[in-house]
Amino acid sequence: MSQQALIQSVVQEVLRQLGPGKTVVSSGSGRPGVFGEVNPAVETAQRSQRQLAAGGLALRDGIVKLIKSIAKANAQEWGKIELDETKIGRLDHKIAKLELLSGVPGVEFLRTVAHSGDRGIGLDEGAPWGVIGCITPVTHSIPTMTANAINMIAAGNSMVVNPHPGGAKCAAMAAAAYNAAIKKQFNIDPLVCVIEPPTLRTAEEIFQHPAIPLLVATGGPAVARAAMKQTKRSIVAGPGNPPVVVDETADFDNAARSIIAGGSFDNNLLCIGEKEVFVVASVFDKMMAAMRKAGAVELNAQQIDKLTKAAIKWDKDHHAVNKDFIGRDCDVLGQAAGANVARGVDLLFGETEESNPFVPEEQMMPFVPFVRVRDFEQALDLAIKHEHGFGHTAIIHSNNLARITRMGQAMNTTLFAVNGPCTACLGVGGEGYPSYSIATPTGEGVTNPLTFTRFRRMSVSGSLRIV
Repeated sequence: MSQQALIQSVVQEVLRQLGPGKTVVSSGSGRPGVFGEVNPAVETAQRSQRQLAAGGLALRDGIVKLIKSIAKANAQEWGKIELDETKIGRLDHKIAKLELLSGVPGVEFLRTVAHSGDRGIGLDEGAPWGVIGCITPVTHSIPTMTANAINMIAAGNSMVVNPHPGGAKCAAMAAAAYNAAIKKQFNIDPLVCVIEPPTLRTAEEIFQHPAIPLLVATGGPAVARAAMKQTKRSIVAGPGNPPVVVDETADFDNAARSIIAGGSFDNNLLCIGEKEVFVVASVFDKMMAAMRKAGAVELNAQQIDKLTKAAIKWDKDHHAVNKDFIGRDCDVLGQAAGANVARGVDLLFGETEESNPFVPEEQMMPFVPFVRVRDFEQALDLAIKHEHGFGHTAIIHSNNLARITRMGQAMNTTLFAVNGPCTACLGVGGEGYPSYSIATPTGEGVTNPLTFTRFRRMSVSGSLRIV
């Protein structure tokens, strides 16, 4: 039997026996790596991490490649399962996010730096942390867990995952499939240990567990704050509200295609997705015409007002996004707006004032507000204001190199896309590599295997030099 056939047979047997809807409280019930309590999950992860460390880089490389192949082989089925459970996003993009995992870097990203001189040699390497505690979001449940697994296992770690409750079942299903295949092929105990059902209590236990030296949290502001309050090291992929600036030198057709591609991806659930657009007044009408030409559907002022009142509510002292609209299709938003929007439309757009709550809020819906501004200077000022200092992502469409340079410096974001969709920064429509944990508050950026290593130096005095 070929390796691919073996992988498929193991995965399909796990899925047949378990099904995505079953709740299991321990790995002893048949779902390898799925636990109802934190302590046994950590104990298993400690054991499997020791096995991984003893096996060397070749073992890590084989496991990472196996995980990628499983995700790709099951992308169609798992994408549908995740959509059915979470009820947010688009099936084609759920599938695409799983297929994109093949580009997540593995052991090839690790490197050793050597120092050689009259006094001997030194080697700087990235060492594993051990067991990493992970919090994953509902927006990309299987993809985030899997991308983290690829990076963390490549770096020599195991993981204990507290997924978002809204996507916990599909995360547990995928983890069980990975662990079963890894055990079958490499005889390693579960490396991806998932808590199911996850609770606030289990999240807190992961945060506080003495055998977990590193936390990785991917999610909204509350998750980011909780992780950053811990005394141990935390890598935090927090919120974003990416602005787009379009000036008079832009290629408007390319800008429109790019905004639609990025802003509509998984119904704008991506934290990097285009959330609000500031267009110089002298070319505003041209830009709106380019959006219509590219297939986006424009809402008028009355329709935008209706959608805004339905989708974003005032809650005591702040705006709160109506969860019933997060990640929903354009026809659902159109119905709320009183507009007849056909199924299959990628993106809604329309002109708003800066004061419209769709501008400052990370709304995660396939409606993008366009704000008319006096000139590039005002556009940049508003982009800085409404990015909120998250330091996440910003986008510009311009052929003025001085303005591109100035905005890149002024925004000081982790990702800065120029004349392309937001996804260009993750290798889709541009150069780079993908990851679903982009650590902006803590500064690590697009995570990769090196992100999850500890610096270690060996120095040999007076020996091993051959020159």
